[in-house]
This record gives sequence, C-alpha cells and structure tokens, in this order.
Amino acid sequence: MQGIDVNRLVDESRFGNLHLRIIVACALLLIVDGYDVFIYGVVLPKLMEQWQLTAPQAGSLASWALFGMMSGALLFGPLGDRIGRKKCITICFTLFSAATFLNGFVTTPTMFGVLRFAAGLGCGGLMPNAVALTNEYAPKRMRSTLVALMFSGYAVGGMVAAGLGIWLLPRFGWQAMFLAAAVPLALLPLILRGLPESVGFLVRKGEQDKARAILRQLSPEAASGAPLVLRQADAGRASVGELFRHDRTLGTLSMWLCFFCCLLMVYALGSWLPQLMRSAGYSLGSSLSFLLALNFGGMFGAIMGGRLADRFGLPRVVMAYFALGALCIALLGLNAIMPVLYLLIFIAGAGTTGTQILLYASVAEFYSLSVRSTGLGWASGMGRVGAIVGPMLGGLLLAAELPMALNFLAFSIPGLVSVAATGLYMVSRRQQQSRDAYALAA
Repeated sequence: MQGIDVNRLVDESRFGNLHLRIIVACALLLIVDGYDVFIYGVVLPKLMEQWQLTAPQAGSLASWALFGMMSGALLFGPLGDRIGRKKCITICFTLFSAATFLNGFVTTPTMFGVLRFAAGLGCGGLMPNAVALTNEYAPKRMRSTLVALMFSGYAVGGMVAAGLGIWLLPRFGWQAMFLAAAVPLALLPLILRGLPESVGFLVRKGEQDKARAILRQLSPEAASGAPLVLRQADAGRASVGELFRHDRTLGTLSMWLCFFCCLLMVYALGSWLPQLMRSAGYSLGSSLSFLLALNFGGMFGAIMGGRLADRFGLPRVVMAYFALGALCIALLGLNAIMPVLYLLIFIAGAGTTGTQILLYASVAEFYSLSVRSTGLGWASGMGRVGAIVGPMLGGLLLAAELPMALNFLAFSIPGLVSVAATGLYMVSRRQQQSRDAYALAA
C-alpha cells in the first residue's frame, strides 16, 4: 500500500481549527515569554535607584537572563527534536514562569541574577520549539504569515510589560511586575490543551495512530489507513553537524550572524531605551511609553512582514526591514518632535523585534523537519550572544557619557551588518534549492 506523504498533506491543507488552536496557544505562550524578556527594561530605573547600581553593573545584571537564554536555546532546541516539542514547551514555560514569580521576593542583586538565569533557560528553549511546531503544521502558501502572527505574541508581551509597568510601578513597586507571572503559570494546563505534539516526531517514533489522529483534522486522506511517511530529506539525525550538510554551511553561518546582530539591537533597545530617554529629560511614564511603541512596532512589523514574505520571499523582506530599522535607530538621537520620535521608535521596533520574528521563520524554512528545532535552537543560541552583548554595550556607552546621537548610531551599525549577512543567506538558499531540484529530477 502506498504511503501518505505527511509533508505534502500539511503543505496543501486548508487553514482550519487545528491551525487556529496552535497559533493561539503558541501566541499566548510567547506573550508571557515576551513579558519576561522585556520586564527587566521596565524595572531597570527602579532597580538602579534601590540597589545603587552603576550603568555597567546594571548591564551585567541584565546578562544573567541572557546567558540563560543562550544556554536554554542550545539545550532545549535540539532536545525538542529528540523528546518532542510539546514536552519541551511545557518544561520551558514552567521553568521561566516559576523563576520569574520567585524574583518578586528577592532582596539582593545576586539572587535576582540567579533567578533571571533560570528564567532565561526557559525563555531560550521555548522560542525555537514553538516556532518549529507552528511552522511544521502551517500550510505552505501562508506559512510565513502564520509563523509571524504567532510570534507577534512576543512583541505583545513586551507591550504588556510596558503597559503594566506604567500602572504597577508607581503603586506597588517593581516586585509586583514579577509576582504577576503566577497568573499564566496557573493557566498553563488550559493553554496546552490546544497544542498537539509534532507529527514528524510521532511518525519518526513509529506512533502512527497518534499522528493519524492529528492529521485527520487537516485532511480526510489521513484516515485511509495507508502508512504515514516523511520525505527522505527529513529523515536525517537531529545533530549540529546536520546544519552544515547539504550546502547549508553558508546559510547557517549567515543566519547565526543575523541573529547575533538582530538580538543585540533588540536587547540593547529593550534594556536601555527607557533609561536613555530618562537621561534625555523625559519622565518615567513617557520613557515606558516609548518602550510600548517599540513593541507595538515589532508586532505590526512582524505581521505585515509575514504577509509580504509570502508574496515576495522572506530574504528580501528581512533585508528591507534591517535597512529601515538601522536608519530609524540612527535617527533616534536627533532632537525630533514627539510625533516624529514615536514614529521612528515604531519603525525601529519593526526593524528589530519584527525582523527577529521573520528570522525565526527564515530558519524554520531553511532546515528540514528532523533538524528544525536544532537549527532554530542553535541560531537562537548564537543570537543570545548578541543579546548578552547588547545590554552590556548600552551600559558602557551610558557610562562613557557620549552624546545621545552617538549612542543610537552605535546601536544601528549591527543592522547594516545584517543586510550583508542576509544577502549571503540568499546565495546559500539558492544553492540549496538548486541541489534539491536536481535531486528530484534525478
């Protein structure tokens, strides 16, 4: 009996309830993830006052969570290909939510940093598995849009952090921002009900009945009783070495560089934008509203970028976003009137947080199913190195007391580097597509 091609069935499926449940569940998880990531930038001015932190000390404290994110991405990304993505998502979400909640009770910078590292482990591991799971089930014709729509929850989380900060900080102090993590932790069982396990993982493990039950929700063809099969290209081992095989080396390295530069900009702005604006004379409320605009731009930019990518291709859209984001960040140092300043921050959010979301979609598209979480995990891990450098760079720049324009100019340079790196990725992607076309013809 001829087997059912799982990849084709998913690629050609119509958008339905299963897709909607996955998008909503993963978006909710990433809202909490984004909240946890951006919370430090929100509470930073209060922490510096209470603990008498210098700018370099504050930048180093931010790096505890970022070291955790790098470790979590490298650990849980490949693990998702081995034990299942839903299991990894559950572990990661529980870890970072519990650690964030406990941070509301600490009284010393050291304990604060230790718990931020633990939260970072969970945050770093959740993203690659959530993206891989969404990408795996999304129909091919709208894959970039759905991944970007799901991942926009990350930017929404940043908006929630900034919005809650405006209301909670003056009334209840910075501790209340962390104690709020108890709410999503209690709702985790309800959120997970909408998530299926990776169908590719189930097929590779020989669990045909479980995989068939999921695929019946996409197409009646899955109920035929024929064995479910994955394409040979997706049958490789989930190892780091696979990321450099089949003409992937240039693409892998260029994506790592893009992630490094993009997350450097995301975390430099996310950690220091409120403090930079306070140094320029704006109130705490106004400074946090700038962070709100940054994340709103990231959400809007990701959704719009996903739609554009389905039409023009991800690499072209990513290059344009990086160039536009770098330009707007450089212009933030000018004494613009308030409406123009908000517009520049909005576009900068699209060119940083929004582009980060599109990069995850690019990596998910680049790698085959069996190594997708591994590829996403390692790209995210390399990006976390940039995330570590970003806040530390911001602290050093602030300590140097440079003019405001030079601070933002320094933050914009990685965007220009990323334009060139995306060009190299396009070359590698064409090579890979040519190889695949030749293999099919043979």
